[in-house]
Amino acid sequence: MSEASGGWQVGPAPGRGLRLRKDGLLELPLHVLRPGRASLASLVLTVAEAEQLHAALCYALGSEPAPEDAPECRKPVRYPGGRQKY
Repeated sequence: MSEASGGWQVGPAPGRGLRLRKDGLLELPLHVLRPGRASLASLVLTVAEAEQLHAALCYALGSEPAPEDAPECRKPVRYPGGRQKY
């Protein structure tokens, strides 16, 4: 979870993963914490926006070696408990 100014923190919602909605959009549930409050929000992206984000993350990671337990790009991700998400 990353901390923003004023004590706000935003990160992936625990136990929830990225999902492809019926309307073709991608939705990533986020956990938003601010002093005295916690809530859920979603980052909703078109496929084009998701591709742009993917490219930006790849560029930002640059020459960093991928962790051994990192999922291979564009393959399903298995989370603890055996559930498969994308």
